[in-house]
Amino acid sequence: MKRRYMPRVTACVMALLFVVVSACSNNSTSSNESSPSASAQPTKASFPRTIASAKGDITISKKPERVALVHWGLTQDLLSFDIPSIGVALPFTEKQSVLDNAVYKPYTSKFKGIKIVGENTEVNLEILLQYAPDLIIAGTETNQKVADQLAKIAPTVFLDEKKMDVWNDWQGVMTKFGEMLGQEDAAKQAIDTFAAKIAQAKDQLKNVQGSVAYLQVREKQMWLQGTKSAGHYYEPLGLKPPEQASGGGAALTLEGLIQINPDYLFLGYFNYTDTTLPALADEWEKTDVWKTLKAVKNNQVYKIDGSLAYGYGPISRAYGVDAIVKALK
Repeated sequence: MKRRYMPRVTACVMALLFVVVSACSNNSTSSNESSPSASAQPTKASFPRTIASAKGDITISKKPERVALVHWGLTQDLLSFDIPSIGVALPFTEKQSVLDNAVYKPYTSKFKGIKIVGENTEVNLEILLQYAPDLIIAGTETNQKVADQLAKIAPTVFLDEKKMDVWNDWQGVMTKFGEMLGQEDAAKQAIDTFAAKIAQAKDQLKNVQGSVAYLQVREKQMWLQGTKSAGHYYEPLGLKPPEQASGGGAALTLEGLIQINPDYLFLGYFNYTDTTLPALADEWEKTDVWKTLKAVKNNQVYKIDGSLAYGYGPISRAYGVDAIVKALK
């Protein structure tokens, strides 16, 4: 009996082991198939990658380490990314640049180098060539005159300024930059951080009643910021603009400001860091007419840095929101 019984037990054990081993093997294969490796499924930061450009798709062969942004209005959008070196064009001269401003320091200090490749909206092609960028970022309208020369220096991605509002849609611009640089996560984080700031600010300002006006203070001109250029400081914060601020805004006389007569008045000085330069508001403040304004009577006039608050991009807007909350909450 034992001679017949033992082989059956052995056979059963062997069969059971076979089933277990087969199950483990199948489970292992299934697990490997559902968990792709880096080689099987490239990560977001992988290169080469092809980027849609207004003048034809551009293939970026490796992660850019020297990026030249020749569109003078989009520098802020680039500063949130991790790049060893950047070249930028400035809206004014290097002396007038706000890159050295303390507000910019947390962003600019992380770069090994920042090269100025243009001033007064003009690109210096000789300096740009010497800079030898891996990638150039340009605008179809802003850089139209030098488009052909740019493409000869380095791979150039052109933002279509007829289809994209690069001046107000900084989130879209940053998302596009993230695609070019393989840093989609950095773009999303910057966008999400700003959205949270806006939500918090709106809650802090929920008790503010009355109209709010934002003015540019220049040497010989005052300009009312409209809802098109400064809309992010109105509705998203729950603040009411004057009727005259609809659209693009308008140049103001003192008499025109009296007609608007806002409850709260923000004066964005463009000589904020150098008060030796003249500003028209200094003359207006000396008049008796100025003193009749509701905002003046109620001590609700606030001075801010206009070159920062009215700039394009997340750094300027974050500064503006902080300044508004500090004044009004």
